[in-house]
Amino acid sequence: MIITFNELRRIKDKLPSGSSQRIADELGIDVETVRNYFGGQHECKEGVGVHFEQGPDGGVVTLDDTAILDAAMRILNEK
Repeated sequence: MIITFNELRRIKDKLPSGSSQRIADELGIDVETVRNYFGGQHECKEGVGVHFEQGPDGGVVTLDDTAILDAAMRILNEK
């Protein structure tokens, strides 16, 4: 999946507090992996499957796996 960096950040910014930990727990991954998925630069042991390319609107992000994004969207739809 391809998305702009700014759109990915907008999704992250809309998430309620504690969502990164909730997603990590749900998917059985480290919370730092979730934070890096949304553009953070935290040290983590797992690859995030996200590739950033600079450009307009913050650049383009290619997501190898959308599981984290899907979980974030489910949380947003709960509101």
